[in-house]
Amino acid sequence: MSANLIAVVEDEMSIAEVISLYLRRAGYQVQLYYDGQAALEGMERQMPALIVLDIMLPGVDGFAVTRWLRDRSDVPIIMLTARREEIDRIAGLEMGADDYVVKPFSPQELVSRVRAVLRRARGSAQGSTETPLVFSDLRIDPLARVAFVAEKEMILTAKEFDMLWWFARHPRQVFTRDQLLETIWGLSDYIDPSTVTVHVRRLREKIENDPSNPRHLLTVWGVGYKFEP
Repeated sequence: MSANLIAVVEDEMSIAEVISLYLRRAGYQVQLYYDGQAALEGMERQMPALIVLDIMLPGVDGFAVTRWLRDRSDVPIIMLTARREEIDRIAGLEMGADDYVVKPFSPQELVSRVRAVLRRARGSAQGSTETPLVFSDLRIDPLARVAFVAEKEMILTAKEFDMLWWFARHPRQVFTRDQLLETIWGLSDYIDPSTVTVHVRRLREKIENDPSNPRHLLTVWGVGYKFEP
């Protein structure tokens, strides 16, 4: 994996070129792909540090690319979509995307999102010197960035792990969705609060024995969420 390489998967050449221009100006290397199949083949050879991924692609679409990636890697994904319906954004997040940008968008905003996602991913991976936390059958290792339930490793995306680690380090403290957006994503003004809801639901499906009756990740109705050790 190249620490400074951004893959841009976008079939509209003009949009892809503009994204590439702004990312290169910001100091990133850029690999352009104009369809999903080419992206899969290219990322099989070299995985980038982050992927900017359009949903509507010819042949293999962005959802299929996301599923393929999440079977192999926790590389951050920022989805691009012309669809404004919430269900489409949630579908991408459910599959493992870390963030999304709705077209038309500001290239400067996209660069800011890329910086924020990479900064948090790298900071989480490199900046922690804390020891693992253990709660009954749940063990969270911040250095390896993995979580185990009954000694079985759970496959978490970068944002899922960041959220779980934040909750675990602040047991019984209640956080609103806006607070979690600011803490985990760092760009609360741009992101739909439903992003938090989706990530909480996905975390429950992975760490709870009964996601519909969670033991650790609890909803505080009318306020937000908390972690119960």
